[in-house]
Amino acid sequence: MSEEQVEYAQVPTTDRRYAGFWMRFWAYLADLIIVFSINGILFIPFKFINDGVSMDIGFWTVTGILGSAFFYLYFLLMTKSFNQTLGKMIFGLKVIREDAAPLQWSDLLFREVVGRFIQRVFFITGVLYIVVAFTAQKQGIHDMIGSTRVVFDD
Repeated sequence: MSEEQVEYAQVPTTDRRYAGFWMRFWAYLADLIIVFSINGILFIPFKFINDGVSMDIGFWTVTGILGSAFFYLYFLLMTKSFNQTLGKMIFGLKVIREDAAPLQWSDLLFREVVGRFIQRVFFITGVLYIVVAFTAQKQGIHDMIGSTRVVFDD
């Protein structure tokens, strides 16, 4: 075990305050406002291309594909870089691994991309986000997939 892993392994688990459903909801809502605002600014030039008619690629539009890519990259890169997104920063939350070691790319790919994709694509899995309110460590499905927790950044 490296020195960094030993340091994180010694963090007592009882000192963590897990973020509940409502705190996470408001942080996520703030993130959505931020992402959709940035998408609106970045992709406004597409309104002037092709006389305002959307450019389609199969079932999807170019702006839809780019907007979705930005959405997932925002959550992935912010969480990897800072252990939190801007919404989580506003509300004093951060993402940690269940063993308190530093977040790995594999943890975040499963949490932020696979887990969020599953929750956004299927209606029933989006409703299952309510699971956060009823689990002991306030985990959502995407937290369980990524072996992560959301805690208060004390």
